[in-house]
Amino acid sequence: MRIENEKNNVFEFLNRKPLFYKKIDLERMPKTYNLIKDKINIPPVIHIIGTNGKGSTGRFLAHTLLKRGYSVGHYTSPHILEFNERIWINGKNIDNETLETIHQKLHSLLPSKILNSLSYFEYTTFLAALAFEGLDYVIMEAGLGGEFDATNVFEKKISLITTIDYDHQAFLGNTIEEIATTKLNSIDKEAIIGRQIHNQLRIENGKWRIIDIAKKIKPDAKIYDYLEFFEKNEIEKLKKDFKFVEFLFDNYLLAMSFLKKENIPFDIKDIEDLTLPGRMQEIEKDLWIDVGHNPLAARAIANTLPKKVNLVYNTYSDKNYKEILTILKPKTNKLYLIKVDNERIEKPEKIKKTALELGIETEEFKEIKKPVLVFGSFSVVEEFLKWKKSKK
Repeated sequence: MRIENEKNNVFEFLNRKPLFYKKIDLERMPKTYNLIKDKINIPPVIHIIGTNGKGSTGRFLAHTLLKRGYSVGHYTSPHILEFNERIWINGKNIDNETLETIHQKLHSLLPSKILNSLSYFEYTTFLAALAFEGLDYVIMEAGLGGEFDATNVFEKKISLITTIDYDHQAFLGNTIEEIATTKLNSIDKEAIIGRQIHNQLRIENGKWRIIDIAKKIKPDAKIYDYLEFFEKNEIEKLKKDFKFVEFLFDNYLLAMSFLKKENIPFDIKDIEDLTLPGRMQEIEKDLWIDVGHNPLAARAIANTLPKKVNLVYNTYSDKNYKEILTILKPKTNKLYLIKVDNERIEKPEKIKKTALELGIETEEFKEIKKPVLVFGSFSVVEEFLKWKKSKK
C-alpha cells in the first residue's frame, strides 16, 4: 500500500520496502529487536491475534482505557487512507512530525544494512514501539499469523485471541489446526480466548475446543474463556446498549474481559463517541463500507445487511472470492467491479467469469447506485473513498 505523502523521509523510506517478504526470515526481527530492546521503553504488550476482529477489539480496548484515564497506544494495520492510522496514541493518529522524529531515532539506533533489510511491516512495528514509549498500555495487533509475526518479539502482558478461520493459507497452513497453532504459539504467560465460529474450535461439552488446543500448545500459560468474566444478565444489558453492528459485540466483550481481569471499571457509554472506520460503517444512508476480505467477514455481513445491495467489489488474487461471492449472492443485486491499483489484485476478467458462473450480473463501477456495500479489502475501501472525494 503505497504512501502518497513523500514530504517526510519516513514515507520515502517505507515506499522502497516490500510489505512482507515471500520467504519469512524467522531470525531477522528477533535479532534486530535484541539489538535495541534496552532502548525501547514500553510496558508489556497486549497482543491481539486472530483472523478477523483484531482492529475493532483493539480499538474498543484502547478507547475505553483512554476514557478511564490511562495513556494508551494502539498499533493496527493496514490503513485505509493514511499511513498514520496505524499508530494511534491517546485518541489521535500519530502526526507526521512525530513520525519523522521516531524514524530518525530508529536510524540512530540501527545500522543502515539492518534497517534496509527490514520489511515495511517490520519497520513500521519498530516505529510504533518507539512512538509508544512511556505509555501506560500498549496494544499491538499481529499483522499475519502470530508466532512469526513482527509484533511477537515484544514482552507480553497478555494475548487476546479473536475469531480464527481460513485466511493467508500460503503463510499459515491449509487446515484450521495449522492456522490456529501458528497463532496460538505466540501466547506467552496468559491469554483470553474470544468467540470462535469454526466447528473445530467451537464449544464442546460446555467449553471451547480452542481452549484445549491452546493448553496443549502452551501448558504453562493461563488460558481464559472471555465469557467467564461476565454474568449472563450483564451481557444482555451491554448488548442492549451496544451501538455497533451485532457481529462486533463479541469483540467488545473480549476487549472488556481484559478490563474485568484487571479490575478496571468500564461503562458501555465509554464507546458512545467511538467510530470504527470501515467496519460495516454506514457513511451515509444506504451506503456501507467494510474492509473485510475473507469468507468469515462475508458471512457476518450477509447476516447483518438489512436489504439487498449493489456490491462494489474487488479482491486480491489469493482470496477465495468464489466462496465470498457465493455467500454474498443472496444479498447482492449487481456486482460493480471497482478498479484498484495494486499488484495483488485479481485480474478483472477472472472475477467477472466467476460472478457469471454464480449468476451475478457484473459491470464496471462508475457511479453510486444505492443501496451500496463497498467490500473486499482495505484497498477497495481506500479506492472507493478517494473516488468519492474526487467527485465532490
